[in-house]
Amino acid sequence: MPGTVENRRAERRTSAVQGTVLVIDDEADIRELLELSLLRMGLAVECTGSVAAAKQLLQSKRYELCLTDMRLPDGDGLELVRFIGVQCADLPVAVITAFGSTENAVAALKAGAFDYLTKPLSLDQLRTLVKSALSLPQKTAAAKSGEGQLLGSSPGIEQVRSKIEKLARSQAPIYLTGESGSGKELAARLIHSNGSRRERAFVPVNCGAIPENLMESEFFGYKKGAFTGAEGDRDGFFQAANTGTLFLDEVADLPLAMQVKLLRAIQEKTVRKVGATSEDVVDVRIICATHQNLAAGVESGKFRQDLYYRLAVIELRMPPLRECREDIPVLADAILRRLSGPDGKPPMRLSEEAKKALASYDFPGNTRELENILERAIALAAHEEIQPDDLQLAPPTWVAREPGAPNAKWPLPEYLDRLEKEAILEALEKTRFNRTAAAKLLGITFRALRYRMERLGIR
Repeated sequence: MPGTVENRRAERRTSAVQGTVLVIDDEADIRELLELSLLRMGLAVECTGSVAAAKQLLQSKRYELCLTDMRLPDGDGLELVRFIGVQCADLPVAVITAFGSTENAVAALKAGAFDYLTKPLSLDQLRTLVKSALSLPQKTAAAKSGEGQLLGSSPGIEQVRSKIEKLARSQAPIYLTGESGSGKELAARLIHSNGSRRERAFVPVNCGAIPENLMESEFFGYKKGAFTGAEGDRDGFFQAANTGTLFLDEVADLPLAMQVKLLRAIQEKTVRKVGATSEDVVDVRIICATHQNLAAGVESGKFRQDLYYRLAVIELRMPPLRECREDIPVLADAILRRLSGPDGKPPMRLSEEAKKALASYDFPGNTRELENILERAIALAAHEEIQPDDLQLAPPTWVAREPGAPNAKWPLPEYLDRLEKEAILEALEKTRFNRTAAAKLLGITFRALRYRMERLGIR
């Protein structure tokens, strides 16, 4: 075996260098296995067996990837992960942990690890991990990539932007929280487009819009003849997102039966099509989001605790628009430019009074509501400059106690209309403005919903 390693090293010196990997493990046979595998991939390899020696190498040389065991004679892998996060922020590091040690893997991902491997080592998983790590974009390129960007310079948005840059250089599951319309899907797309999977598929799924009886076939696919109407084989969301990213929006709406199947797919990295006898291996990064409190769902028994810990490894909160009021003018200008259309006409502009009205509005629907307001204003404005009346802003949602206040509980008809409008808008936002699904969610017929929308002036 030593002769084989030396031969591989000699071959490696005669070929083009793709990068150097630092391997830290106190077991000689594991170091040798990793070195041989990495040499076959065309990589240079340096090995050491302690935290102290690894720190010296990291401070004196540049590496493209670091693989470290979790348990070392003079420390642990988490110590090295944190050290690399401070000293070599651009270096992806993966930890090797004992089989079934989920806690160690989650702790490593939270500390900033790119990914993890479990013993006994799978060479296929090693190759996939190395390929992903070496294809990470440089920070300068990542910052420029992608058409959609987070606009604004408020402290909240700057913090989100910084965290997205870090999360993009990891394979950890991400849990996005925030109110409806706050930009959770945009954040998920940015994490994907700035990471190693950017050339692969990004598959968004609205978990609340899938009928329960179709969930398993939609997520995992089905074989021909599996049920009535299955006229051919079909892939599910997991197969479509293989080697890419699966974005589970409104994940709190998943029924418990589907949560069990999703947990197994994430743990085993395999899925079984409906009607199939074998499983398909899938390599998918999971990003999930919800405007609900998932932890409260765990406490109430509506969401499985084990799935929650699998999905919520790292949490990213998207701030509501009312916390980033200084960004409203920038967002409004960008939206107006986009809505101006391809006809070449100059975009409409907001009057100073309209800007003040937007700045003082709380935006319960956040950025999505801002876009709807401006689209309506463009249609209603009589001139090229949008006035406050064109915005048709809804009254504030706080409940006043004094008689005659703008949102008081009287006159009763106006108060009930406001409540009804808020409920309909929330249902429309949750169903991505699918009126049929919104009517079902509200427990009314489609015709009744259409009538209420016309009566309340909801477009």
